[in-house]
Amino acid sequence: MADNTSFAMLQIHNSLTGRKEKFVPLDPGQVRMYLCGDTVYDFCHVGHARSKVAFDIVRRYLAYLGYKVTFVRNITDIDDKIIRRAAENNESIQALTKRFIDAMHEDYDRLAILRPDAEPRATDHIAGIIVLTQTLIAKDYAYLGTNGDVMYSVSKFGPYGRLSGKKLGDLRAGSRVEVDEAKRDPLDFVLWKQAKPGEPSWPSPWGQGRPGWHIECSAMCHDILGTRFDIHAGGMDLKFPHHENEIAQSCAATDDTFAQVWMHNGFVNVDDEKMSKSLGNFFTIRAVLDSGYVRDPEVLRYFLASSHYRGPINYSLENIDQADAALSRIYGALRGVEVATALVASEATARFRKAMDDDFNTPEAIAVLQSLATEVNRAKSLGEAAKAGELAAELLGLAGVLGLLMQSPDGFLHKSRVVPRVEGDAGLTQASTAEHLSDPRIAEWVEKRIAARKARDFKEADRIRDWLVASGISLEDGPAGTIWRRQ
Repeated sequence: MADNTSFAMLQIHNSLTGRKEKFVPLDPGQVRMYLCGDTVYDFCHVGHARSKVAFDIVRRYLAYLGYKVTFVRNITDIDDKIIRRAAENNESIQALTKRFIDAMHEDYDRLAILRPDAEPRATDHIAGIIVLTQTLIAKDYAYLGTNGDVMYSVSKFGPYGRLSGKKLGDLRAGSRVEVDEAKRDPLDFVLWKQAKPGEPSWPSPWGQGRPGWHIECSAMCHDILGTRFDIHAGGMDLKFPHHENEIAQSCAATDDTFAQVWMHNGFVNVDDEKMSKSLGNFFTIRAVLDSGYVRDPEVLRYFLASSHYRGPINYSLENIDQADAALSRIYGALRGVEVATALVASEATARFRKAMDDDFNTPEAIAVLQSLATEVNRAKSLGEAAKAGELAAELLGLAGVLGLLMQSPDGFLHKSRVVPRVEGDAGLTQASTAEHLSDPRIAEWVEKRIAARKARDFKEADRIRDWLVASGISLEDGPAGTIWRRQ
């Protein structure tokens, strides 16, 4: 944990204002944070992992700075998609949601994502949702539609569109606005849905029904964090309309500011195309982790942390290879080092904190970890065991803030992985480790890499090198040729 002097240094990009701002919590020394969670009708995908890892790191760093963090992540356990999927599977909604909540926890635990302090479910907050809806009706921000649904009147909320930068006139003119005769305005959205035959429902002043999606988060925020709290986070895809609608209904009902800072993470692309089920490039977390291609869940976490949370990130086998090789090099540096028990902060810690204070710049923070690993290797090569131990302690301490280097070097490096075929040879299709590769076999692959470099086939040379590094073999290119050794 850092000292309180770092509090004043943290800058966060606020989506509401579009700029970086000095972070000042509502209550000194405390942070209340809400992250939009999952709708539990299917397994979590890599996009979910990107958001949860990004804001897990935010949470960890806030705690590292010394803040007392209250972290809330909700679960949407009633929704049109949930109802449809349960019907398709011929199973109860309760059975479906329990199954996928359990799977979600398992997937996130594997990625070292900390459990939230509170994990509210929409169905446990029906009473709060009804009270909030009643308040909006009483203040003339909501009305009962002709179909029995309770609607929010968007035109009544003057600041609507501030978060997303959208204007009401442009939205109304857009072809994507669905026409609904039950609405007074095509932009109005549902707060409470009238029950349909066979669907789950709860009693309300407007008859049997269930909540709309947007009202759930507002009610859960109010019930747990209050009408004003520090940070509201989620994916870029939630900025409009979900988060815009949260602001409209919450601020209208309470006459308060709701969230002080809004944070949004960028999209995940797959091979430079936006991840989408329709494109067939949609990957669940467990499919990626259980494929055998990813050595350890920590590789996926390292990959996700290696890009700034606000920008897009490109998922590809090549980038996973690079993440595996980079993480393996750091673990390799720690191998055989007796870590010091006393932590001595060097200028590397200052650089790490400077990076993280700049809107959680994890790429720069990871670069600090890599430079520390280089220093550990240098100390080892010079026989400076004590210095290596001190540097290793600093490295582990900082990596822990990112949720990395949480296992022993040997435990990580001895794990095998299935690697892609190098063109023209099936030898790299099998999982391997340094212990399983014979010296002649290693030398053979080193020679193939040298031949590829001479032929200026650098892509194949790099693929062979990455595979060898991931398998526990380090390479050093010098004037006398290439020297290899087992890590």
